[in-house]
Amino acid sequence: MSNNRTTIALLLYPGFTALDLVGPHHIFSMLEGYEVHLIWKTKDLVTSDTGLSLQPTMTIDKCPEELAVLFVPGGTSGTVKMMQDEEVLSWLKSRQSDYVTSVCTGSLVLGAAGLLRGYQATTHWIALDLLKTLGATPVANRVVADRNRFTGGGVTAGIDFGLTLAAQLKDDRYAKWVQLVMEYSPQPPFQSGSPDEAPAELTTMSQTMFKPFLQAARSAATAARETW
Repeated sequence: MSNNRTTIALLLYPGFTALDLVGPHHIFSMLEGYEVHLIWKTKDLVTSDTGLSLQPTMTIDKCPEELAVLFVPGGTSGTVKMMQDEEVLSWLKSRQSDYVTSVCTGSLVLGAAGLLRGYQATTHWIALDLLKTLGATPVANRVVADRNRFTGGGVTAGIDFGLTLAAQLKDDRYAKWVQLVMEYSPQPPFQSGSPDEAPAELTTMSQTMFKPFLQAARSAATAARETW
């Protein structure tokens, strides 16, 4: 990959999921030699789906065309709107980036821009099948790397994703140091973080809760394909 591109651009948008972005942002901010920016249409505060607001550091129109990393977080209703936002999709398609990346349903936004066609990718388990509609091959892993496309699974997978990409941008030793400083050594109190581990009733409850999102995202994915 190019050694001349040093800007890491993380897209903000109303309704994004904060942890999708904050974990990777923390890791990227520790990478010497890179400049990390939070990107949105304006510099007004952008509010996440849980009410946490973040301040963009750069607007879309000021973002360099050449990037080290282009990153999109996920976020239920916000994701669907971004899948239909022509300004955002055009911006994503116009960037020349060493790595095109996402966490959670952010991959659906990349997919709507046509950036995952012919690539393996992942997303939150609830939306994994939608990647097929967007021309990608779904893979149910925490992190999926296919050439320069790096995608992470749901929410907490952003830390695994960030460390994986840090090793690409620097090296394994550097990424291990970042992991140590973060004290990332997960010991979850429950084994319920995936449909394979969780009680069936909790999986069913989650599927019911996200049904409206999936219907809207499926419609947006189908419409996006018609524009390619």
